[in-house]
Amino acid sequence: MSYRSLKIAGLTATIAAAALVLTACGGQPAASEGSADGAGLSGSVTADGSSTVAPLTEAAADFFRDVEPGVNVTVATSGTGGGFAKFCADETDISDASRPIKDEEAALCEEAGVKFTEIVIANDGLSVVVNPANDFAQCLTVEQLNTIWAPEAEGTITNWNQVDPSFPDLPFALFGAGTDSGTFDYFTDEINGEEGAIRTDYSPSEDDNIIVQGISGDEGAMGFVGLSYVEENPDALKAIEVDGGSGCVAPSSETVRDGSYSPLGRPLFIYVNNASYAEKPQVTAFVDFFVESSVEVAEAALVIGLTDEQKVTAQDELATLG
Repeated sequence: MSYRSLKIAGLTATIAAAALVLTACGGQPAASEGSADGAGLSGSVTADGSSTVAPLTEAAADFFRDVEPGVNVTVATSGTGGGFAKFCADETDISDASRPIKDEEAALCEEAGVKFTEIVIANDGLSVVVNPANDFAQCLTVEQLNTIWAPEAEGTITNWNQVDPSFPDLPFALFGAGTDSGTFDYFTDEINGEEGAIRTDYSPSEDDNIIVQGISGDEGAMGFVGLSYVEENPDALKAIEVDGGSGCVAPSSETVRDGSYSPLGRPLFIYVNNASYAEKPQVTAFVDFFVESSVEVAEAALVIGLTDEQKVTAQDELATLG
């Protein structure tokens, strides 16, 4: 059982009890609205999108199952862009996203009559990672990362000693998110100055676990993934510090929250279909539960929970839909 699974198992009882208290205090009803016999909610909730946000939604679904076992929450990982494509075609109730929706994606939703609400559900640090055997790259500047990952580096910058003469004569093996991933959009924008601008001679995947496997298997490997994957795979990945102009900073809960892990700290989102929330009691209950339990869910999914201010903002967003 993975560390994430153990965390989920350990927190399930606590969150289930909290949910029952919430219900007793006038929160979302836990019975009767979604079933004919009044025994509890039923039906499905569909989510798709970011592989970084998926563990959050999966953890929330696992917790929610103890409260409403009749509701089936399915979570797919088409990447942020792929998730928005399905969401704006009115095929899903929730879109998991590791970046804000783009104007052209929002336009597709508008054309299809899909109205939505954006909710920041957690925080994350996009981590630059290397093979654990790498004992020389402790910190890289944004400029050095650009040297490695910029489009013009393709076929030209292929060895670690081209980044820093003190580094060994060791070829790169580069891994990262695919083009449908919000992680890809965020990394390319912050490091290369333009969304989508990147060398193409790297191994892309929408599945972060494949990236983890690739990096763990090559001493010269480097890649970028969400912080949660570093924390869940400490023997397979080594996160390096990033110097965004104010010195070397390691990715952590504290540095992401205080803004010092710059420029690779970011919020994580869920987008809720307003009609699903208004018309499907099981969706209402699950989204409410997700937000109310967001800090515990984030802990289980090994990402960084909302600040108190962020949680109030998320609750206020939901209140506009109620």
